[in-house]
Amino acid sequence: MDPLDRVVKPKTKRAKRFLEKREPKLKENTKIAMLIKGGNANLRVTEVLKDIYAVKKPFAVLYRKKNITRPFEDQTSLEFFSKKSDCSLFLFGSHNKKRPNNLVIGRMFDYHVLDMIELGVEKFVSLKDVKNSKCPEGTKPMLIFAGDMFDVNEEYRRLKSLLIDFFRGPTVPSIRLAGLEYVLHFTAVDGKIYMRSYKVLLKKSGCKIPRIELEEMGPSLDLVMRRTHLASDDLYKLSLKQPKALKPKKKKNISHDVFGTTYGRIHMQKQDLGKLQTRKMKGLKKRPAEKAAEDSGVSPKKSKSA
Repeated sequence: MDPLDRVVKPKTKRAKRFLEKREPKLKENTKIAMLIKGGNANLRVTEVLKDIYAVKKPFAVLYRKKNITRPFEDQTSLEFFSKKSDCSLFLFGSHNKKRPNNLVIGRMFDYHVLDMIELGVEKFVSLKDVKNSKCPEGTKPMLIFAGDMFDVNEEYRRLKSLLIDFFRGPTVPSIRLAGLEYVLHFTAVDGKIYMRSYKVLLKKSGCKIPRIELEEMGPSLDLVMRRTHLASDDLYKLSLKQPKALKPKKKKNISHDVFGTTYGRIHMQKQDLGKLQTRKMKGLKKRPAEKAAEDSGVSPKKSKSA
């Protein structure tokens, strides 16, 4: 029996709080990524992992010791580390003659590998190589994807979903303009993926809307896709399933058009429009002859002609 699968009863309040944090919730915690160094990782791969860790902090765990494992051949060690550190995302770095400067990015579902994609680093510019000001730790990035491959090819489409999961950060209820200061741009063209990161500068424009400038900040990566391990359609669909409590309840007699306008239908009893009070002005009040004619059931014009 796996020691991590046994039922643990908390003996202290601190242990109880720790176990409550790991329980399933309607609104899950922000996904945490673990960055693991392979047994034969070189200096370039180590620097890539450190820079990605700097971008992901505080929602990341960096394993500084080397771990001899091969994710595409044996996934048990990754699943063990995932359960131990409560991480649902991972980035594994390795280097060998057959696959130099290798990165494996992936995600977990129920502490088992859902899908992972192997990427080769062809060019790398570190954070410290770009002598510009950096964004504060924990800044939520804006993600931009360019290239038809992200919409046409199934592997690139899954890679796009994986990158969004990895870098999106916490879910926030509102956004302020000054907080939009970090951009991650991914471009897929000619079989390569170019990752660039920029700092957003708000300049004076002479009007209410500021002028936007992008300043390269680092890290910068030129990647090429290698091997893939994608989940089946049924398992992927199961991982996207939401609890019934989170699904919006359908409201009766309410509809929406393509522009987002809400329309409501109201059911009312039949009204007698003859009893509506429509005359409000003093000059439009009924004359005594009109009132007498209404009481007798004869229109005022007929009584006048008589």
